[in-house]
Amino acid sequence: MTIFQLDDIDAEIASAVRDQCKPFDDAYWSECERTKTYPNEFFDSMAKGGWLGLTIPEEFGGGGQGTRQGAVMLHEIGASGAAEVGCVVTHNPMFAAEPIVKFGSDDLKNAVLPGIAAGDLKIAFAVTEPNAGLDTSKISTTATPTADGYVLNGQKIYITQADVADVALVLVRTAPADESSRFSGLSLFLVDLKDVPGVDIRPIEKHGMNAINSCEVFFEDAPVPAERLIGEPGQGFRYIVDALNRERLVMSAEAIGIGRAALRHAVKYATDRVVFERPIGANQAISHPLALASVRLDSAWSYLMHAMDAYDDGVSLRTEGNVAYFLAVEAGWLATDTAIQTLGGMGYTREGQVERYAREMRVLRLSPVTPHMLLNSVAQAGLRLPRSY
Repeated sequence: MTIFQLDDIDAEIASAVRDQCKPFDDAYWSECERTKTYPNEFFDSMAKGGWLGLTIPEEFGGGGQGTRQGAVMLHEIGASGAAEVGCVVTHNPMFAAEPIVKFGSDDLKNAVLPGIAAGDLKIAFAVTEPNAGLDTSKISTTATPTADGYVLNGQKIYITQADVADVALVLVRTAPADESSRFSGLSLFLVDLKDVPGVDIRPIEKHGMNAINSCEVFFEDAPVPAERLIGEPGQGFRYIVDALNRERLVMSAEAIGIGRAALRHAVKYATDRVVFERPIGANQAISHPLALASVRLDSAWSYLMHAMDAYDDGVSLRTEGNVAYFLAVEAGWLATDTAIQTLGGMGYTREGQVERYAREMRVLRLSPVTPHMLLNSVAQAGLRLPRSY
């Protein structure tokens, strides 16, 4: 239920994605989670349907659609019960390809974008480091020039699907920061991860999303050809900002979709579960929290749709993008928590499914940015309050 009406293209995408996701039910995703198995069947199905390249330009084998259409796709994937695991499988090509599309050389675009769009080339995004966290200026992984390219040395952490990816966008330091900006001296490379000397990838045990590994990646004199530098040296941070802004918008859609999946389960349970000779959904202690979750999801969705229209029209969305993500993640978190409370004991079991949604929703409150940092951005960029850091 939402007052924001999809246009014909959006509606067609939403319907087609729902059909594509139908064979992959809660049982499928639960089994992937239980066995810690990458959802290869889902990935292959989305690749065959052409969804991995939805926002990649048509000249490189993609669909040529905008961010809004990508978000509609990811909203439906999240709402199908695939939750964040299914979304990550399909959004990684979308936002990781963005710097290559905008700033890569023609040779690099032709070499890798068709493979990403077709699903023949899995890609990861490697920015975070153990001693940098949200302060990207503190990145210490280095790329040192050699006779025929560069060698990388350093460590990245929490790199999603690095263990199955063929390549990764890696942000490294090629020069010390100068007086112009603390982000100067950072460069962006497309780095091979498989069968390359000096690359060591180690999965990290974690709370949720166990069908996709988050990894530590160690580089020790790992070679990178010179032609894998994206754009100009020292401009890497500027190149990733746009990709990360786009990521934030599409991940907002994912959060709302996961919330809708949880709400669907909760409403059905509240309708079917009879206690004291009536459905528990007849009690306002049950119905009001569910109604509130629905209101929050619809409100976040309407704001997000308008924000994405502006983004696709070329409007910079520093504050609005952060507002969209804050609203979406808070709404999704409320919906998953309300669903667990509605299902009671069943909500705490794997069989009830909603605990899986909640564990995957928790990730979106940590990455790519926390609610506290989102509010910092609104306070400083929107309200012009002084910075605290």
